[in-house]
Amino acid sequence: MKAELRHFGNTQTPVVVIDDFSGSLEHILEIAEALAPYPRHTNYYPGLRRIFTVADTAANAYVEETCERAAQFIADAFDIDAFDLVEASFSMVTLKPTELTPPQRAPHFDTTDQKDLALLHYLRVPPDAGTAFYRQRATGIERVTELNVSVYVPVGEVQNAQLPAGSGYFHGSDEFFEQIGAVEAVPDRMIIFQGSLLHSGLIPPDMPLTGDPRQGRLTANIFVRGR
Repeated sequence: MKAELRHFGNTQTPVVVIDDFSGSLEHILEIAEALAPYPRHTNYYPGLRRIFTVADTAANAYVEETCERAAQFIADAFDIDAFDLVEASFSMVTLKPTELTPPQRAPHFDTTDQKDLALLHYLRVPPDAGTAFYRQRATGIERVTELNVSVYVPVGEVQNAQLPAGSGYFHGSDEFFEQIGAVEAVPDRMIIFQGSLLHSGLIPPDMPLTGDPRQGRLTANIFVRGR
């Protein structure tokens, strides 16, 4: 494993980037492929998400090992010595740009709890994909907290309503958001960041929007909460 700590924006919020994270990518791909087909996600994720259950023995073993490997990096970067698993899944982006709802066409945050972390493991990814981080221009907010969420959300709702119909997946910067950093998707690369950071997946326009985990954009999305 090779780890790097990056800091983005005015808040200099850490994002941990770890290459060759598992060393067993083919085995993880086999686990992901065995769980297909994945169901359509019912929340804001633009595609399919197979959330692990207690019956998913191999997937749960992968998550347990992943959390053990990630623990040292979480402790160093976020000063969190213990954490609990909230949810884990294999996920695939499959929605066409014209099918996105307004919230799916803009950067988002997962939570206002500063101890909630996202562990994003890139498994099978196309060139030019990744994850980018943003600042809301009108408010200067980069990380949404309990103190500023009441400021961020009303502005975001107004801006979402002004997005052109069919504007598709978010790229770069626009009049509402400034990109403050990005991490390229590389197979077996893990990134760890606070879910309160404004972020968005980088989805290339020519990416195959398939639900087949042998061909599409496949990630493991693991959410943990620090104690």
